[in-house]
Order: sequence, then structure tokens, then C-alpha cells
Amino acid sequence: MEDKLSSGQSNELPCQLYLISPLDVGGDFPEQLRAALEAGPVAAFQFRVKDVEQGEAARLAQPLKEICDAHDVAFIVNDDVALAKRLGADGVHLGQGDDDLKDARATLGDQVQIGITCHDSRHLAMEAGEGGANYVAFGAFFPTETKETHYQPEVDLLRWWSAIMEIPCVAIGGITPDNCQPLVDTGADFLAVSGSVWKDPKGSADAVRRFTEILSAN
Repeated sequence: MEDKLSSGQSNELPCQLYLISPLDVGGDFPEQLRAALEAGPVAAFQFRVKDVEQGEAARLAQPLKEICDAHDVAFIVNDDVALAKRLGADGVHLGQGDDDLKDARATLGDQVQIGITCHDSRHLAMEAGEGGANYVAFGAFFPTETKETHYQPEVDLLRWWSAIMEIPCVAIGGITPDNCQPLVDTGADFLAVSGSVWKDPKGSADAVRRFTEILSAN
């Protein structure tokens, strides 16, 4: 993932899976994550918790990072540059209201991947790319219960971005094995998924296998 997310790379690799954690990563979640990563190729895992003190967040994140490292999966921290630095994370994902991209780059250095949420905006995506982001994220493409969203881009946004930019794009929001094909067809480099994996009644491994079947066929 690190090579694929580096700006300047061509978009020739097939679409890949990018998992986002549920807010509750305690209990048996480490085993759910391990099962998911063993079920099929996963490019990245984003650690996303809210209203948790940094020390506690680091305690929760460490075993998950170790699982990701063991499976050669990039470990991305959501929103928190300081936590990403503390953990030695592979990357950080920033929203429009989070740490400034320039400041994050200065703190984390050139080797850490930085992704930016761009909602449905071509302008924000261009700004992120010009500012040195390693990837941009568009969404939510479908209704989602994972987080509140006020944006729903058209899939043509992915085709436009892929045609003019080499920086990878991530599609996010309510993505399932049943609805992801148009996103893959129109140029998404990564599918960011959360609830459709962790809430799958057959388990996270089964969900990843179904995504893998679709992505490997393209």
C-alpha cells in the first residue's frame, strides 16, 4: 500500500481493500481483525476511535498494529497526528477539520502516508493533491451508519479523478460486496469498508473473502 499511495505512482494496480475499524476495538476485536487479514489481501487498516484519551488509544492500537505488521498491512491512524507519530504508524487520515496537511507532513516526515477526506469536492481533492497528500477519499457513496455524512458523490467523480491524477483515490461510505462493482469499474483504487465487514453475520473473514472475489476478478 505504501508504494501505491505514494504520489507520482500510476493507477495500474487493481482496486484494493482498505478496512476501517469500528469505534469499539476492545474485547475480541483483535481476533476479528486477524481473521479478516488472513482471509484475503488487505492493503490497509485504519484505526478509528473517538473520545478516547491518547494513552488509552495507544494501548488499544498497539496489538492491532502488531497484527497489521505481521500481515504486511499498512496501519493508518484516523485524525490524530500525535498518536500516529507515537505509534510509528504507516499513515494518518485527516478530515477537512483535522490537522493541517502541511503541519502533519512536517510532524510525520515524508515516509508516512497522509490521506485527506474530500467528500464530493473536486476542488478539495485538487488542493489535497497539490498540497502533498498521498491519497484522497471521496464519499459517502451509499447510505452508512458508521458516521454521519452530508455528502453523496456520483461515481463519475472517481472516473474524473483517475483520468487526470496519479494520486490514488479511496471510495468510502456504505460499501458492500453487493454494491461495490460500479466503484471498481469507475476507477476507485481502494474501497474503504467498515460495517459490512465487522457486522457481517457470517464473520469478518467471510466478508473479506467476498470482497476479494470481486476485486480479483477485475
